[in-house]
Amino acid sequence: MTAHPGFHSLHEETAETLPVDGSLPDWLAGSLIRNGPGAFSFPDGSAVDHWFDGLAMLYRFTFDPGNRGGGRAGGDAVDGDAVHYRNRFLRTDAYEAARAGEFDGGFATGETTLRSRLATFLRDPYDNANIVVERVGDDYLALTESPRRVRFDPDTLDALGDDEYEGDAPTGQLACAHLKRDPATGTLVNVETAFGRTSRYHVHALTPDGERRHVGSVPTEKPAYLHSFALTPRYVVIAEFPLRLDPLRLFTPGRQRPFIEQFEWEPERGTRVIVLERTTGEVVADPTTDAVFGFHHVNAFERDGGREVVFDLETVPDATTVDSLYLDRLRAGSFGALGAGVDRFVVDLGSAAGSGRYRVGDASVTRETLYDGGTALPTVSPARWCRRHRYVYAMSTDRPVNEWARGILKLDTETGEATEFDDGGYFGEPIFVPNPDGDVEDDGVVLAVTLEEGVGVDGDPATGRSSLVVLDGETFTERARARLPHAVPFDFHGRYFPELKASASR
Repeated sequence: MTAHPGFHSLHEETAETLPVDGSLPDWLAGSLIRNGPGAFSFPDGSAVDHWFDGLAMLYRFTFDPGNRGGGRAGGDAVDGDAVHYRNRFLRTDAYEAARAGEFDGGFATGETTLRSRLATFLRDPYDNANIVVERVGDDYLALTESPRRVRFDPDTLDALGDDEYEGDAPTGQLACAHLKRDPATGTLVNVETAFGRTSRYHVHALTPDGERRHVGSVPTEKPAYLHSFALTPRYVVIAEFPLRLDPLRLFTPGRQRPFIEQFEWEPERGTRVIVLERTTGEVVADPTTDAVFGFHHVNAFERDGGREVVFDLETVPDATTVDSLYLDRLRAGSFGALGAGVDRFVVDLGSAAGSGRYRVGDASVTRETLYDGGTALPTVSPARWCRRHRYVYAMSTDRPVNEWARGILKLDTETGEATEFDDGGYFGEPIFVPNPDGDVEDDGVVLAVTLEEGVGVDGDPATGRSSLVVLDGETFTERARARLPHAVPFDFHGRYFPELKASASR
């Protein structure tokens, strides 16, 4: 069977100015930078086994209403609205090893020895930062689930070296890929996992200028696989799914299976919901709910004067979704994934003690389904982070998932109504960009990359070309489109940076 068009390796790097069909709003003048696996194999080099292990590639889309920045990205100038596009591999140690045929493992690829595991944990963390990008202070960083972050130039996308935390605050061997930003203060928060006889989740905060502060730590008998967490103005929420690891296994001599295969599904434990206060670092709630698994927290907020903590989470019944993302299955079209829905969890912090503190044992958690159709990579408007939100944007899939997402959706969490958009292609993560002068939550645009399906030999699917689609946030209809010079493999996450504007002087 012909390989699925979204899981090819893209080796072309280019910089071009792309004409826009339709019109961009005048205020959309920043840059979308996306991150994800750009190649799964190199000629005469290494190959990976899992979608999550592809070599990191960055993609920058700089919006230029009226083409005020000229032909900034190279190529011929265009009249009217333009998008300046550039893509580039993130040249890291992992990238160079793969080019040399020495890529020896990642999330789900390859076996490891005790020596290599110790080196990864203690001396040379994995740096294939292919998941998301963030700005910390003046630095733009590519991130993965390793504490080794990679700085890059947001204009050229050149890697500028590692960025690791300094100081004596406790750190871990793993980090959540998704930092959470409090828009009221600009503070970024993250959770790291430190393995040991008593393992711990370390919570830290980064000030807008990049200064790191330890918030608190939570002991755990067997750490869970954590990809993200939730944040409110007062609290950090960690959903400890029952996909857990005995850390002593990692220090057993001999060769071992890939890292993620060391985790075991233990549904009898349920899902532990840890609520940690950001000011004191104390755990104020620790209830347990049904066993579920999920990669992505959508958003979180407080209500009832802070007595209740509400977080939306994309969930699946168990962790078999990880196995469904091996490349041999994906390329054959055998997705077989359970398919995720969007659930809302409400933590009641319980009655106040005489000191005004909450008793951990009083807390409870309830769960309700907001949307039981298939979703992937859900997001909300950044203007609603840490605040009550109404709209969620996500890839739209079958449930169970029988093929890659053929559309994206806008979910109204108040009415349960979902509005879908499709153009016949395959879609990636939708990113909402709010109108800076807007006065309603969905006043803005939704950005998404779509991959058209070409026709290959004997009518089999083949790789076509990708487009960047701009949708009106309120009506969820197409407003503009820029066609890329090549097909982009299915990537992971993006961020919109309003400060990265088109300028002939850059």
